[in-house]
Amino acid sequence: MTAPSLSYWLATAPPFAGGAQGGVEGKVDVAIIGGGFTGLSAALALAKQGASVVLLEKGRVAGEASGRNGGQCNNGTAHDYGALSARFGKDVAKAYYRAHCDAVDLVERIAADEGIDCAFRRCGRVKLAAKPAHYDKLVRAHDLLAAEVDENVRLVPPERIREEVGSDAFHGALIQTTSAQLHPARFGVGLAEAAARAGARIFENAEVTGMDRLAGGGWKVTTPKGSVMASQLLVATGGAPPAAPFGFFRRRIVSVGSFIIATDPLDDALIAQLLPNRRNYVTSKNIGNYFRLAPDNRLIFGGRARFAISDPRSDLKSGRILEEVMGDIFPALKGVGVSHVWGGMVDLTADRLPRAGEQDGMYYSMGYSGHGVQMATYMGQAMARVMGGDTSPNPWAGLDWPSVPGHFGKPWFLPMVGLWYKWQDLIH
Repeated sequence: MTAPSLSYWLATAPPFAGGAQGGVEGKVDVAIIGGGFTGLSAALALAKQGASVVLLEKGRVAGEASGRNGGQCNNGTAHDYGALSARFGKDVAKAYYRAHCDAVDLVERIAADEGIDCAFRRCGRVKLAAKPAHYDKLVRAHDLLAAEVDENVRLVPPERIREEVGSDAFHGALIQTTSAQLHPARFGVGLAEAAARAGARIFENAEVTGMDRLAGGGWKVTTPKGSVMASQLLVATGGAPPAAPFGFFRRRIVSVGSFIIATDPLDDALIAQLLPNRRNYVTSKNIGNYFRLAPDNRLIFGGRARFAISDPRSDLKSGRILEEVMGDIFPALKGVGVSHVWGGMVDLTADRLPRAGEQDGMYYSMGYSGHGVQMATYMGQAMARVMGGDTSPNPWAGLDWPSVPGHFGKPWFLPMVGLWYKWQDLIH
């Protein structure tokens, strides 16, 4: 086991060359806080609409969740489609599902239009049944999806599972065939370069330290590099917004660590045995795993190994757990070298549905709950249109968003949540 490191994606992405130089100053139409996929996508769209834009990023662009994820760009929501339909009705459930499919299409289109070298590939997403009863649920999910909203799904029965994955750990699967994968950090840097070319000023290492509403409307946003006056403000910080005045978001977003390891490159013969179709893979447990191959044949293997915050010590502990689980699923990988170990924070809402809109004069979009590669990109563009006066692009408009009881920023309850999900995985 190697020591905790920069994510494989960030370690293999080019530096952002289009950052703004000098101080943060002047007046702009829009200030964006956060340089992940949401903020960068919004900056690109706004700048192309002719707006003057400043984006302020605490660290490096795509340096947090956007550059620390599993590199999967999948169709479908974080929920079972049938459960969504039962809660909201068929039409709303379809709209939520289709928004995620449209989001994958948008990522592909932006990468092509802007010439972003991010290894985008339509590979399909395989949901692997960890128990026989889970396959029965996948059959029901397949039938409903195929009948109502997504014809691009197919089942892999238990007796054919080795056509998809060389492991005895699974009991059939559901494939969403139009899902994709990409190099997320290269995509993020490419988004930043495209936004800068379009005229957005993007400042790295520019943490927002103060915000003031102006008497005549708009905002004064302060950083150590100076201040900027903005007519509109977009909060695109995910689960890690600055302190006040963002208490509203802190009480509604729960940030949970997700942890990943990358192996040394695997040889082609072993890959043909274990993952012959080189798809995206996710297991059906509540505390499950996700994995895929990188372009250089490393296995990227992740999961919520521990319900904990990501930090170097936590990342290392979680990496050891992931290495053990990977060996259980794929015995041929026991003892394989691990080159990268890292973690990141996933911003969850209580119901795992994103939220976007306006609060106290601040526009926002966040809470993608593990589906941020595609949905953050999509919502950045959507919020650019919303801020221009068109409210129709926001699929999450009108969703209520109550605070999480007892939650004021630090998720003290994560260990109890973890125990609950472990128990659910045991009994279901």
